[in-house]
Amino acid sequence: MSNTDTCQLTTKDYTILEVMQERHPARGDPFSAILQRKISSAVVMFREDIPATVVTLSTRVAYRVNDGPAETRIVAHDEMRGLVGLLLPITNSRGLALLGLAEGQSMSIPTADGGLETLTVHEVVYQPEAARRERLTLAGGAAPGSWRPGGPVLRIVHRSDEAQDRADNKVMAAFDTGFDDPGPSAA
Repeated sequence: MSNTDTCQLTTKDYTILEVMQERHPARGDPFSAILQRKISSAVVMFREDIPATVVTLSTRVAYRVNDGPAETRIVAHDEMRGLVGLLLPITNSRGLALLGLAEGQSMSIPTADGGLETLTVHEVVYQPEAARRERLTLAGGAAPGSWRPGGPVLRIVHRSDEAQDRADNKVMAAFDTGFDDPGPSAA
């Protein structure tokens, strides 16, 4: 990634990328390479803590391809009927590249003809997490533990250099139900 070594993802967005990677393991194609770069460079945080200038799922973003004019799209999980031309799904290299970038950040990705194109986030026009914080603030206060003016801005819940620890913890968490009964015996 140019302009940055990291991208910022909500826990939900990061989990979606992990599932995408599990369903489509590295195939050596450009899309898989972008997906791997996103996952390995991610700083993961709660939605209450993601800066309003970062592209998350369902964000309306104005971005540029190389030096072209700004285009505005909604970065989405997948294609939706009736919204052709408005959405940029993360199943598309451009949508995936934009996810997690902040205003002013860029990422270069391969093109179909073997070249490179650079995507730059011009402006985050609408971000659902920021809109939620605004609604909570206008409603007279936020719930305990959620975003508040003057409160913590960033809470990292995962760093990519913890990948092996995360894999080990994921296996343990899958089997740790807090219930120690081994079940009925076969006897």
